[in-house]
Amino acid sequence: MSRKTVVIWSSPNTDGLTASAKNAVIAGIEKSAGEYEEIHLNRKKISHCAACGNGWGNCRAEGKCILKDDFAEVYQKLTEADGIVFVTAVYWHDLSEQMKAFMDRLRRCEAGHNHFLQGKRCILAACAGGTGNGAVECLYSMEEYIRHMQMKACDRIPVIRFNREYILPALEGAGKAFADMPEEA
Repeated sequence: MSRKTVVIWSSPNTDGLTASAKNAVIAGIEKSAGEYEEIHLNRKKISHCAACGNGWGNCRAEGKCILKDDFAEVYQKLTEADGIVFVTAVYWHDLSEQMKAFMDRLRRCEAGHNHFLQGKRCILAACAGGTGNGAVECLYSMEEYIRHMQMKACDRIPVIRFNREYILPALEGAGKAFADMPEEA
């Protein structure tokens, strides 16, 4: 049985550290003959939450966001996937602005109403250039997002320029192991 993984990533740099991390995970998924879909959030229109309805609007009442952009399309793809890999560039010890905007809205729809992603397995990767000091803090933030949605983190991987040479092959291995993981694991 072929399982489908959505690899959702965010960085304005399509040939930098974050893109390399995403490519390594995809190479591992391909080695397992798993299906995947890549979603580059920087190429999608994802608006920031409007905090409508005094902070809890349609997302809590109906599990749908009122904003008209690409959010609903991406959200649907995540619900149809067997597993999700989140890969983000790190800015100021946190998720990229595009990933943060998406995760803020996703968490509101999921935790407030839908629970479509509850129990879904995922891998978290935070890619920090410069000193790399923000990668661990970013992973903590990512973990908080998925915890609110009751998703299951199978791995949390900090990627920094100093560990690039050995972490990229490890990410490939993580992608393969994730795609090969039995459903009951």
